[in-house]
Amino acid sequence: MSEPTNGSEVPELPEAVAASRRRRGPQLVWIIPLVAALIGGWLAVKTLLERGPIITVSFTTGEGLEAGKTKIKYKDVEIGVVKSVALAKNRAGVVATAELAQQAESLLVEDTRLWVVRPRISGASVSGLATLLGGSYISIDVGQSAQSRRDFVGLETPPVVTMDVPGRHFMLRAEDLGSREVGSPIYFRRIQVGQLVSYDLDKDGSGVTLKVFVQAPYDQFVTENTRFWDAGGVDVKLDATGFRVDTQSLVSILVGGIAFQTPENPVVPVRAAENATFSLYANRELALKNPDVVAETYTLVFRDSVRGLSVGAPVDFRGIVIGEVTAIDVDFDPETKSFSMPVEFRFYPERLRGRMREGAVAPRDVISGAKERLNFMVERGLRAQLRTGSLLTGALYVAVDFFPDAPKAEMKWTEEPVEFPTVPGAFTELQARLTRIVAKLENVPLEAIGADLRRTLKTLDQTLQSSNQLVKRVDQELTPELRTTLEGARRSLAAVEFTMASEAPLQQDVRETLRDLSKASDSLRALADYLERHPESLIRGKREDTP
Repeated sequence: MSEPTNGSEVPELPEAVAASRRRRGPQLVWIIPLVAALIGGWLAVKTLLERGPIITVSFTTGEGLEAGKTKIKYKDVEIGVVKSVALAKNRAGVVATAELAQQAESLLVEDTRLWVVRPRISGASVSGLATLLGGSYISIDVGQSAQSRRDFVGLETPPVVTMDVPGRHFMLRAEDLGSREVGSPIYFRRIQVGQLVSYDLDKDGSGVTLKVFVQAPYDQFVTENTRFWDAGGVDVKLDATGFRVDTQSLVSILVGGIAFQTPENPVVPVRAAENATFSLYANRELALKNPDVVAETYTLVFRDSVRGLSVGAPVDFRGIVIGEVTAIDVDFDPETKSFSMPVEFRFYPERLRGRMREGAVAPRDVISGAKERLNFMVERGLRAQLRTGSLLTGALYVAVDFFPDAPKAEMKWTEEPVEFPTVPGAFTELQARLTRIVAKLENVPLEAIGADLRRTLKTLDQTLQSSNQLVKRVDQELTPELRTTLEGARRSLAAVEFTMASEAPLQQDVRETLRDLSKASDSLRALADYLERHPESLIRGKREDTP
């Protein structure tokens, strides 16, 4: 509005009137943040309520572990993920912190085991090849304990047998581990029924304890009388039945193996308890042979060499093993200034005892009976002798047999240990005989015999020369005369042949003479007949015949 220019009056301004303020309601723009806050809070509460347990796992190395990527699986189902990996406080390893799903709460018990699954190649198996593409992950083997746990120590190698596999564990005692390792197979009648789970050296260092697992239902065949033996490698035997090669499988040759069997027994077998302890034998033959309850120790004293005899060599009685060598020593006698070889062996008298129909015999009765039998047999020449068991290896064994011509001996039961009588070995006796023959040959006057032989040969040479001269003389002097004589004999034979010919005059004259002789014989026969009829004609003469 412009002011007036001609001096006119100024108009009045309007009076301001205060108006009351009107109240406004809530604006819709604030509803969205409120709803978002409520949803966020609900999600946060839901996340906290659904959040799974947090665990820590200690490993010696962080190989294959990566925060945010390494998964935790149970039966190949993902149940968690590793959140962080950090060094342990003592720097002896790493600690992996992982978050698991809420449904994995029941899996976290005292004896649950965790390990990193990565590619592994061992003598017994190959595992974890799938991780070459998908990456390493942590696997869980749920335990059977009821106590909950959140911190674990991871395994460096995966367990051979998981806890959900039915079966039983057993303990085996052995002198050494041999060629076996974790995962080596367990066989029953050449069927793989289990594996070697673990092994530990005994606290006193005297042996090794092996823990094996036999799967169900094969674990029912493990009884209190079951025998385990080493089935690794190849068992080669060469005996009277021929050449034999025995092995369980190709795997047992490479990584070793263990087999078991229960000997036949009329008594009903009792199933072995969990973690029952058994002895592990070196081979099947030792495992299945009958146990020897009674054992006696004796000493053999040999004067000959024991080269080829070793501890464990059999003591044989006509093909039956009745003991084994336990020690070999050397002894010097200051009185005789000679050496002897004492050999200690363990004798099992039950092996010489016949089977009794009435039942078993008490050990004391077996021992006393064995002493009486040994005294009886020693009196009749029972002796021990070293013999060669193999011409290829030169191994020796102790043979017990009867030698009727052996010197008298007896068992001295008061001595400790008791000495068993011996005789020299066959080779030693042969060597002694050869020595005696050589000694006799040394006493033979070989020089005089040689001189006589030379003279005899010289005389024979002279005789041969004389014979040669005689032959030459005969050839020069007698041969012409013999030739002339032979010519005369030939002519004489020709004349005789001519004379004896059928047309020869002599043959004709002989025939004529023979005919005349035949006629004369007929006349004499007629005269004899006439005289026999008319004997008076010798006095009166022949009567004339009447007409």
